[in-house]
Amino acid sequence: MDLPSTKPYLIRAIHQWCTDNGFTPYLAVTVDARTRVPMEHVRDGQIVLNVGYEATGRLELGNDVISFQARFGGVARDLLVPVANVSAIYARENGAGMAFEVEPAAAAAGSDSGEAAAERGDEPEPPTTPPAAGRPKLQRIK
Repeated sequence: MDLPSTKPYLIRAIHQWCTDNGFTPYLAVTVDARTRVPMEHVRDGQIVLNVGYEATGRLELGNDVISFQARFGGVARDLLVPVANVSAIYARENGAGMAFEVEPAAAAAGSDSGEAAAERGDEPEPPTTPPAAGRPKLQRIK
């Protein structure tokens, strides 16, 4: 029997630690077809998101997905990040946190073709930049 992943629990723990200590929790996320984020902010197949309570609305740190609402350019957007796609959570102020390996299914492009989505009436997924090979590159955002 496979044990459940510790990753979502560690993400919640680091998020709580950041919040308790007055730090801003940031998520580094590998973007694929399952990830719902503003594509115009994706760089090299990754995006860094502020997941502090002041920057988000309706934040839910679940076992499978992290969902919340955030403003980009003054426009509220609904975001959805599979936990499997989280490559790190850390404090903006000092970089303390934890990095994770992105699960292989998360790093691969979506298995659904645009034609199959069109047949179902779904909007096609916007093209994404393939994730960079190797470990995630974390940057301090000012």
